[in-house]
Amino acid sequence: QVQLVESGGGLVQAGGSLRLSCAASGSFFSIKTMGWYRQAPGKQRELVAATTSGGSANYADSVKGRFTISRDNAKNTVYLQMNSLKPEDTGVYYCNADIVFDLLRTYAYWGQGTQVTVSS
Repeated sequence: QVQLVESGGGLVQAGGSLRLSCAASGSFFSIKTMGWYRQAPGKQRELVAATTSGGSANYADSVKGRFTISRDNAKNTVYLQMNSLKPEDTGVYYCNADIVFDLLRTYAYWGQGTQVTVSS
Protein backbone atom coordinates (compact mmCIF):
# COMPACT_ATOMS: atom_id res chain seq x y z
CA GLN A 1 0.00 0.00 0.00
CA VAL A 2 1.10 3.54 0.80
CA GLN A 3 2.96 4.74 3.86
CA LEU A 4 4.13 8.18 5.00
CA VAL A 5 7.17 8.11 7.27
CA GLU A 6 8.14 11.24 9.21
CA SER A 7 11.41 12.10 10.90
CA GLY A 8 13.25 15.07 12.39
CA GLY A 9 11.17 15.98 15.43
CA GLY A 10 12.69 16.53 18.84
CA LEU A 11 13.45 18.95 21.65
CA VAL A 12 15.02 22.31 20.86
CA GLN A 13 15.51 25.62 22.66
CA ALA A 14 13.73 28.79 21.57
CA GLY A 15 15.51 30.37 18.63
CA GLY A 16 16.80 27.05 17.36
CA SER A 17 16.04 25.11 14.20
CA LEU A 18 14.71 21.74 13.12
CA ARG A 19 14.10 20.12 9.75
CA LEU A 20 11.25 17.65 9.33
CA SER A 21 11.15 15.07 6.54
CA CYS A 22 8.28 12.97 5.20
CA ALA A 23 8.75 10.24 2.59
CA ALA A 24 5.93 8.47 0.77
CA SER A 25 6.44 4.87 -0.28
CA GLY A 26 4.30 2.33 -2.13
CA SER A 27 2.67 1.90 -5.53
CA PHE A 28 0.92 4.95 -6.94
CA PHE A 29 0.87 7.16 -10.02
CA SER A 30 1.73 10.55 -8.53
CA ILE A 31 1.32 12.90 -5.57
CA LYS A 32 -0.68 16.08 -6.10
CA THR A 33 -0.07 17.93 -2.84
CA MET A 34 2.00 17.41 0.29
CA GLY A 35 1.85 19.39 3.49
CA TRP A 36 2.39 19.70 7.21
CA TYR A 37 -0.19 20.14 9.95
CA ARG A 38 0.31 20.53 13.68
CA GLN A 39 -1.75 20.09 16.82
CA ALA A 40 -0.97 21.57 20.22
CA PRO A 41 -2.53 20.19 23.42
CA GLY A 42 -6.14 21.34 23.72
CA LYS A 43 -6.14 22.98 20.28
CA GLN A 44 -7.48 22.12 16.83
CA ARG A 45 -5.18 20.68 14.18
CA GLU A 46 -4.06 23.45 11.83
CA LEU A 47 -2.33 23.73 8.47
CA VAL A 48 1.29 24.83 8.76
CA ALA A 49 2.42 24.67 5.12
CA ALA A 50 1.49 22.89 1.90
CA THR A 51 2.94 22.62 -1.59
CA THR A 52 1.96 21.27 -5.00
CA SER A 53 4.13 19.24 -7.35
CA GLY A 54 4.62 22.43 -9.39
CA GLY A 55 6.14 24.33 -6.48
CA SER A 56 3.26 26.54 -5.33
CA ALA A 57 3.28 26.91 -1.53
CA ASN A 58 1.00 28.22 1.22
CA TYR A 59 1.90 29.03 4.83
CA ALA A 60 0.08 29.79 8.03
CA ASP A 61 0.49 33.45 8.99
CA SER A 62 2.15 32.45 12.26
CA VAL A 63 5.08 30.75 10.50
CA LYS A 64 5.64 32.99 7.46
CA GLY A 65 9.24 34.14 7.27
CA ARG A 66 10.41 31.42 9.67
CA PHE A 67 9.40 28.11 8.05
CA THR A 68 10.12 26.89 4.52
CA ILE A 69 8.47 23.93 2.81
CA SER A 70 10.25 22.14 -0.04
CA ARG A 71 9.73 19.01 -2.07
CA ASP A 72 11.80 16.43 -3.93
CA ASN A 73 9.46 14.82 -6.44
CA ALA A 74 12.00 12.18 -7.48
CA LYS A 75 12.15 10.94 -3.88
CA ASN A 76 8.45 11.52 -3.07
CA THR A 77 9.62 13.50 -0.07
CA VAL A 78 8.55 16.79 1.51
CA TYR A 79 10.60 18.82 3.99
CA LEU A 80 9.81 21.52 6.51
CA GLN A 81 12.71 23.73 7.56
CA MET A 82 11.81 25.44 10.84
CA ASN A 83 13.95 28.38 11.99
CA SER A 84 13.63 30.84 14.87
CA LEU A 85 11.46 28.39 16.74
CA LYS A 86 9.16 29.65 19.50
CA PRO A 87 7.49 27.80 22.40
CA GLU A 88 4.19 28.40 20.60
CA ASP A 89 5.42 26.08 17.83
CA THR A 90 5.29 23.11 20.21
CA GLY A 91 2.99 20.31 19.10
CA VAL A 92 2.63 17.12 17.13
CA TYR A 93 3.42 17.65 13.45
CA TYR A 94 1.65 15.50 10.86
CA CYS A 95 2.57 14.93 7.24
CA ASN A 96 -0.26 14.83 4.69
CA ALA A 97 -0.25 13.72 1.05
CA ASP A 98 -2.92 13.70 -1.65
CA ILE A 99 -2.00 10.59 -3.63
CA VAL A 100 -3.22 9.76 -7.14
CA PHE A 101 -3.61 6.10 -8.12
CA ASP A 102 -5.42 6.63 -11.44
CA LEU A 103 -7.82 9.07 -13.10
CA LEU A 104 -10.66 8.15 -10.74
CA ARG A 105 -8.85 7.38 -7.49
CA THR A 106 -7.22 10.03 -5.33
CA TYR A 107 -6.91 9.56 -1.56
CA ALA A 108 -5.51 11.51 1.36
CA TYR A 109 -2.89 9.86 3.58
CA TRP A 110 -1.47 10.91 6.94
CA GLY A 111 1.76 10.18 8.74
CA GLN A 112 1.88 9.00 12.34
CA GLY A 113 2.99 12.38 13.68
CA THR A 114 6.26 13.56 15.18
CA GLN A 115 6.62 15.56 18.40
CA VAL A 116 8.25 18.99 18.30
CA THR A 117 8.96 20.62 21.67
CA VAL A 118 10.42 24.13 21.95
CA SER A 119 11.63 25.12 25.40
CA SER A 120 11.90 28.70 26.66
